[in-house]
Amino acid sequence: MKKSQFVKDLKLGDAVDSPFLILEMKFYKFSQQKRPGEKFVRLLLADNSGTIKSILWNGSLAEDLSLSPGTVINVRGEVGEYNGLQVTVNSLEILPEEQVNRRYFQNCSAREPKDMLNQLSRVMDQEITHPKLRLLLYSFFKDKDFARVFAMAPAARKVHHNYLGGLLEHTLEVAEHCRTMLKLYPRRLHPSLLLTGAILHDIGKLKEYDLQSLAFNLTDRGKLVGHICMGLEMVQEKLNGLEGFPGDIRLELEHMLLSHHGEKEWGAPEVPKTLNAYALFHADLVSARLNQFSGLLEKGQGVEPGWSEWDRLLARSIYLESPQPGAPVQAED
Repeated sequence: MKKSQFVKDLKLGDAVDSPFLILEMKFYKFSQQKRPGEKFVRLLLADNSGTIKSILWNGSLAEDLSLSPGTVINVRGEVGEYNGLQVTVNSLEILPEEQVNRRYFQNCSAREPKDMLNQLSRVMDQEITHPKLRLLLYSFFKDKDFARVFAMAPAARKVHHNYLGGLLEHTLEVAEHCRTMLKLYPRRLHPSLLLTGAILHDIGKLKEYDLQSLAFNLTDRGKLVGHICMGLEMVQEKLNGLEGFPGDIRLELEHMLLSHHGEKEWGAPEVPKTLNAYALFHADLVSARLNQFSGLLEKGQGVEPGWSEWDRLLARSIYLESPQPGAPVQAED
């Protein structure tokens, strides 16, 4: 399978004839006055250059083909505009799995997995000074199979760091933000505890996502339980095997894992109630949001000159004309 068109290159009015990955799809009913009983489908299509909204007015075609997220389809249609660029699908066909080249549909971190794992090892060896917390981390990452999977996993399906190696990249960013906070509040924050929380906070994502899926689809348990609770289970299992682990450290680490999403409406079973937990939440949030912004900058201009397309999750479009690093400095008149 060859792919000649990529999301990042699509422009208003372009004819489309290319394979794309279905990331999301949802059926909607037409109004009763227009086409009673019939449905249309909104799709989020993707390749390794980005995502684009799409609409298929013939919902019965999607039902007949049993379309689902994670399927690669060849799309024929045209690029229009509806709150940003949108592909109107005129026809489509499912590509057989043996014809799908995964490299067209899955991005990788710009950083080498081996380099990132080495950086993580240095944090554990040199900065986690609490011996029991270091043993806890070693119980995960000294397992080469676990470390390999962790190094290749995504941090999300589409929100942030949604590419191979994204979880490890995000983990190191969160640790770096925590390190800055430790410099600002050296007598309030617990260095080993905060950095351990940074390293383990998203560990449940290894079980939340089907890592063999092109679209990183959620597993059944991922949908029903979620990565926060599954991560807590994974950590508790290791803790139960460590003799003499301090009860107060264990309690706060468990709280940090449960509260790292910050707000209950954002999926946190508990809100942060310790300074370490509050710091971890903000470090996690900053890493995620800056990655989202960077993704919009890389995607470039939307329909309006100088501005990105509207991002539903950030609830804004972003200005693209701000000064860039390395740009020549011009003296004012």
